[in-house]
Amino acid sequence: SVMAMIMAAMSGIIGGEIVLLGLVALPQMLRLNYDKHLACGTICAAGSLGTMIPPSIVLIIYGVVTETSIHALFKAALIPGLLLGFSYIVYIAIRARLRPQDAPLPELDYEVTLRDKIIALKGLLPPMILVGAILGSIYGGITGITEAAAIGCIGTLILITLRGEMSWSLFIEALQRTMRSTGTIMWVTFGATALAGAYSLAGGPTFIAGLILGLDVPPMGVIFVMMLIFLFLGALLDWIGIVLLVMPVFLPIVMGMDPTDIGLLGTLSPAHVSVWFGILFCINMQVSFLSPPFGPAAFYLKSVAPPGISLADIFKGFLPFIGIQLLVLAVMMAFPEITTLLLH
Repeated sequence: SVMAMIMAAMSGIIGGEIVLLGLVALPQMLRLNYDKHLACGTICAAGSLGTMIPPSIVLIIYGVVTETSIHALFKAALIPGLLLGFSYIVYIAIRARLRPQDAPLPELDYEVTLRDKIIALKGLLPPMILVGAILGSIYGGITGITEAAAIGCIGTLILITLRGEMSWSLFIEALQRTMRSTGTIMWVTFGATALAGAYSLAGGPTFIAGLILGLDVPPMGVIFVMMLIFLFLGALLDWIGIVLLVMPVFLPIVMGMDPTDIGLLGTLSPAHVSVWFGILFCINMQVSFLSPPFGPAAFYLKSVAPPGISLADIFKGFLPFIGIQLLVLAVMMAFPEITTLLLH
C-alpha cells in the first residue's frame, strides 16, 4: 500500500499502477500463501489511489469542466488521499493480526539487519525524488499543473538515463503509449460531450435538477442523493462521461446552497464548496473503479493475474475496501473542513 501511494504521487492514472503491481507484487504475495482475495483487493484498491492522490487526472478533468482551481483541488485531495491509503494499511494490519493465515510472515533462513534495510531503501530514492519534484513544484507555487507534468517527464528521462536503461525503443514506446492514452481520453471526451449536448437539448438537466430540488429534504439530504447517483452511475459508466453529463446539473445546485448548511458536523466558505464537492466526487470514483459489474480495476488486474485468479475472486476481494472507501466518503461529508485544511 505504501508503494502504491508513492506510485500514485508519480502518476494520475490507475491502469499502469495496477498492472505493474499485478506483475510484481501479486505473484510474490501468492507465493507466500497470502489470501488471494486480500492480495487482489489490496493491489486494486491501493492502485486506484492514482486518481485520488495528486497529480490526479480525475481532479484535472473535474477542474477543467467545472472551472475549479486545479491547484486548490490538488491541495484539498492530499489529506483525503492519504487517509484512504492509511485506512487500507490499518485494515490490512488488523486483519493480519486477527487472521495470520491470510498474510503469513515469510520464513527466512537469514536475519534481515538494519544495514540490509537501509541498503534496500536505495530503490525508493528515485521515485521519491520524482514525487518531490512534481508535487514540490505544484505545492510550492513554482509551476502550474502543465509545467509540473513536463518536470515529471524530464525527471523520469534523467533517472532512466542514470540507471543505464534509456534506449530509443523505450522512448518511442513511451511516446506511443502517451499518444494512445491521450487519444483515448480525447475520443471519450468527444463522445461524452456530444451525448451531453443532446441530453441538454432534450431538457434532461432541467428535469433532473427539478427532481432533486423537489425533494423535501435538507441540503445534506440532497448531497446524499447525489452521492447515491454517483455510486450507481460509477458502476456502469466511465468517470469522464459522468463528469461531463452530471456535473453541469449537480454543481450549480450545490453552489446555490447555503454553505452553513453543508457538512453534517461542519461548515464551508462559499469559495471552497466546489473544491469539497470535487473531492467527494473523486472518492466516489474510487468506489467506481472497484464496483461490479464493470469495475475497471478488476479487468486491469485480471489481464496480468495468474490463471488461478478469477474475476469472481478479484471482485470478492474488493468488498472490504469498498466499505473503507464509503467510510472515508462519509467522513469527508461530515467534516468538510478536512478538505480545506491546506487551502488556508
